[in-house]
Amino acid sequence: MAALQPASGPARTAPRPRNTRRKAMLAAIVLLAGLWPSSRGAGGGVKGEGRGESASRMLTTHHSTLNPQPSTVNPQPSTLNPQAARPDPYRATTSREARQNAVQAIPVEKLQAGDRAKVASVLSNISVFRRMPIGVIDCDPDLYLFMVQHPDVIVNIWEVLKISRLRVREVGPDTYQVTDSAGTLATVRFLYRSHDTHLVYAEGSYDGPLAARPVKGSCLMVLKTGYVRETDGRYYITSRLDTFLCVEPGGMELLAKAFQPLVGKVADNNFLQSVAFLGSLSRTAETHTPVVERLSTKLANVQPELRQRLAELAAEVARKSAASSASKTSDPPRVAARNDAETTR
Repeated sequence: MAALQPASGPARTAPRPRNTRRKAMLAAIVLLAGLWPSSRGAGGGVKGEGRGESASRMLTTHHSTLNPQPSTVNPQPSTLNPQAARPDPYRATTSREARQNAVQAIPVEKLQAGDRAKVASVLSNISVFRRMPIGVIDCDPDLYLFMVQHPDVIVNIWEVLKISRLRVREVGPDTYQVTDSAGTLATVRFLYRSHDTHLVYAEGSYDGPLAARPVKGSCLMVLKTGYVRETDGRYYITSRLDTFLCVEPGGMELLAKAFQPLVGKVADNNFLQSVAFLGSLSRTAETHTPVVERLSTKLANVQPELRQRLAELAAEVARKSAASSASKTSDPPRVAARNDAETTR
């Protein structure tokens, strides 16, 4: 977003050129689309590289122990497959079919009346819909759920590692305030949470130098999660995020739709890198537990019980990994010995 910063020089009172106004509106759209901490907004995101790679590198440099490998996988359809011409379900899409599917996935019947009204207000005036790419990571499911359901912990880790200027603070039950240094202020609330579905509602505004006036909007996000346990005991987690963005009337909707391809690619990248960060954190907890335990003690902007729970989860991840490794090393030798005996006979 550095390219969108206003040029230096004396302040001018003349009206902004049309292209400058368009850039300002684009910046506002990016910020509103990035209200959820998994997305990076202008001025509120990671400095330099993407979160997943940058965070891993920061941990590696700081502790000299971690060198995680990329954990986000996007399988591609085989070119020999006659079904390859079909839309790739792992890619981002704004199709009507995906939108209808996303709406149907919202557990409206399980919401309170007030929350149903919030959902209806967004769905009745959708400026932009986007289904982001599916992210696949090797991650402990308990750690994953804890981090997803406590976004302030994720962002506080980024603050400690100095890779983000985003601020997320818990201000009530399931409710968080999101701010950054660029003029974004938002309230984010979980409307529904389960092991495989998270429904998040956000409303906020941008009042910074890139917009002629405050820009308001609301966003509805549906995170769907799948868990697969392989024969070796490891879990692979798929994450899919559907976003519905509603921006105030007055020309913003047309600009939002016009700039959607550009903004969408930024959001896609940020979402996948944020998911990859969770995979990196899980691997660090598994192989270098003290790193995560020490990190938890530095999280000054979350509740003490959350710091303690993160340290406990890191120890649990390590224990589960050790137990799985012990099981794999104890069973195969007996099979190999039996095969050798049969060969001898």
